[in-house]
Amino acid sequence: MESNQPHLPKKSSSFSSSRDEKHREINRNLSLGSIKLEQSYEKKERHDQETIEEEREEEKATKEQEEEKEASNAEEPEATLLTISEDIDRFLRLLLAVEDGQDGSHEPPEIPESTVEKFVILVEEEIAKYETGEEKWPSGDDELSLLDAIDRVSKLTSAVAKFSSELTYNEAMNHSGSVLHHAMCFLEDEFHSLLQDSRTKQEAASSSSRTKQLPSLIYRFHEPERSVSPSSESSPCESSQAYIPENTERLHRIADAMISAGYVTECCQVFSIARRNAFEAGLPSLGFEKVGIEDVIKMAWENLESEIATWVKAFRHTITASFTAERELCEAVFASHRAISDRLFLGFANGAIIQLLTFAEAVTMTKRSAEKLFKVLDVYEAMRDVLPTVEALLPDDGEQDEPSVFADPKTEISSLRYRLGEAAVAIFCDLESSIKADNSKTPVPGGAVHPLTRYVMNYLKYACEYKSTLEQVFKEHKHAEKPSSFDEDRENSQTGGGGDGDRNSNSSGNDNYNPFAAQLIEVMDLLHSNLESKSKLYKDLALSNIFLMNNGRYIAKKVKGSPEIHQLLGETWYRKRSSDLRQYHKNYQRETWSKLLACLRDDGLQVRGSVAKPVLKERFKSFNAMFDEIHKAQSSWVVSDEQLQSELRVSVSAVVVPAYRSFLGRFSQYLDPGRQTEKYIKFGPEDLENLIDELFDGTPSSSIASRRRT
Repeated sequence: MESNQPHLPKKSSSFSSSRDEKHREINRNLSLGSIKLEQSYEKKERHDQETIEEEREEEKATKEQEEEKEASNAEEPEATLLTISEDIDRFLRLLLAVEDGQDGSHEPPEIPESTVEKFVILVEEEIAKYETGEEKWPSGDDELSLLDAIDRVSKLTSAVAKFSSELTYNEAMNHSGSVLHHAMCFLEDEFHSLLQDSRTKQEAASSSSRTKQLPSLIYRFHEPERSVSPSSESSPCESSQAYIPENTERLHRIADAMISAGYVTECCQVFSIARRNAFEAGLPSLGFEKVGIEDVIKMAWENLESEIATWVKAFRHTITASFTAERELCEAVFASHRAISDRLFLGFANGAIIQLLTFAEAVTMTKRSAEKLFKVLDVYEAMRDVLPTVEALLPDDGEQDEPSVFADPKTEISSLRYRLGEAAVAIFCDLESSIKADNSKTPVPGGAVHPLTRYVMNYLKYACEYKSTLEQVFKEHKHAEKPSSFDEDRENSQTGGGGDGDRNSNSSGNDNYNPFAAQLIEVMDLLHSNLESKSKLYKDLALSNIFLMNNGRYIAKKVKGSPEIHQLLGETWYRKRSSDLRQYHKNYQRETWSKLLACLRDDGLQVRGSVAKPVLKERFKSFNAMFDEIHKAQSSWVVSDEQLQSELRVSVSAVVVPAYRSFLGRFSQYLDPGRQTEKYIKFGPEDLENLIDELFDGTPSSSIASRRRT
């Protein structure tokens, strides 16, 4: 069936063939594009695959290298630091040869960076192991190995620093220098800890903790002085013996390592501060506490007296024990560095002496008084006695390797000793003023020994226990003051019969003049004059002589009981004073008993060849009244010296009793027996003896008129 649609005109065959060719061309182009795209994808895939394979190869190679490295390390687990140390030593020798020009070249060799790097890292790790571990310090061979390694780091740092213009050398210098600084901080802490622990192993085991650690070296330029806490258990005589030998040797090795590395300042500073603090902490164990000058000046004498005693003990101990021990410690720790040892000891000694002398100087600034003489002399003697030890321990300025920045302790001691001697002389001479100032107008009751006599003689007794010292200080300070009025009598009084007194004589010139002996005699003369003045205060001449006898005997006994005073005054002086005593005794008997004995004389009793009874009765009556009065008065007088008291009673009885017995025997018959005899003869000879024995007891007695002969 034919279609009703209009027929489209048919294309010519040439067009159809052209169209088909175009279709084929398009299809061909599409096919070529697809082929090219496929080729591009294939190329990319091949590239990616190659990259992955390369990465795998690199990972494999890296892994193999690590395995080889681990295997290599596993072969030498313990000898690594030792082996590298040998390599470092070879490198250091090579650098030394270059520096000395031995290899003909001045160019530094190529630095073994890996070896140097590994070496300093291992050293730092070794230090860190002891810093963080329970064991704070290696022992035995490990200690020597560590110190050798640190010393090698120090040498390496110094060696590479000479070629620091080279980049690799500069980097090595910085790294090794940092490790060296770390090592020095580590050594410094251990050095400080050892110094703080001056106890034995047993005591150290009971210690709860160490003292505060020193600040890091990095801050040393920002702190004028480090504060190191002193150990409360330190002793002023800490020495190399106070440290166990193991620790002393360790201190020595550490000091050598620090000084060798150029850290001498830090090492010395730690040592000085620790030892100074140990000394200060040990002083209280001797009873001495640090006291300021103002406190000493204001201190009550009773307290100051005790402080001086403990100071003398501490000062003597410091010089004779602590200094010797400290010298030994310095020499042990710094055995390889004598100059450093001497400087450290001198610094310690100077600081200790100055600290102790501050107290002594304050003593010289206190107000002078007689009772301070003996303690001033104690301080003087302490300085005098220790000076030879100080001179032996401390070198003279000319013997030191280098000038000292410290004041010479010997000069300080000598200077203060001179001032103390000057003070002692002034105090002793003030005794004259004390005697002159005692001008009391009230007599001592009963003619007893005057308090001034007791004070002066006791003072002189104690003072002369320091005889040699006082002679020394007087020669130093009073030798040029020899009085022109030193007359022959005084000269002779110093030359006793024993021969020693000749040493005090002035006869052979000024060299033998003893100014202390002259001063002592001056004091005795003043005392004698003062007592004679006081004796005149008594209205009764007999009592005046009793007073002089009492004081004279007291003085004579004190002189005889003190060989020092006796020697200084001389035998001639003593004999003269003994003669004075005998004269006082005669004066007493004359003033008291001569009037009584006059009643017993025969004169005037007989008239025309017979006894006049009225005169005889009056004689007996007068004798009784006078004896009663004498007994009543003189029984209240005081003669405290038993020997003198006995001598007086015996001498009185020897004069009175025989005379009375004779008188009684010759004239009693002329009195009528009975009441008349009892009225006039009141005493028998025995009664007189008993009553005389009651004299000088210092006990007032009532009248004996009622006492009758039975």
